[in-house]
Amino acid sequence: MAKAKDNSKQPYILLSIYKELYRERYKREPQINIYREKWAMQDVIDSIGFERAKEVLEYYFKTSRAGHPIQQFFFNFDKLDSYMVELEKDRLNREKLRQETQQMVAERELNEH
Repeated sequence: MAKAKDNSKQPYILLSIYKELYRERYKREPQINIYREKWAMQDVIDSIGFERAKEVLEYYFKTSRAGHPIQQFFFNFDKLDSYMVELEKDRLNREKLRQETQQMVAERELNEH
């Protein structure tokens, strides 16, 4: 019972985070109806989970989207999530290539001496 009660607060927590990020970026209050938007935010949570939804929401405010409307977030959270996954894969691949290159350079230097 307590778990369900905690889960029911999750959309409101994310909406509070949205409002905080919006205020930081635009120095004014966003005009949203939290009681209506709660349902859309619950759909986001149901789709990708609370923690991931929080990460995607924070990433949304790092994009250059003008005005950062909440409806735009609801319509595109899945695309943002996919993009974030691809960015992480790319980062890991680049790190692996960098390490392999460093190892090859070190081996070559050992062979030349």
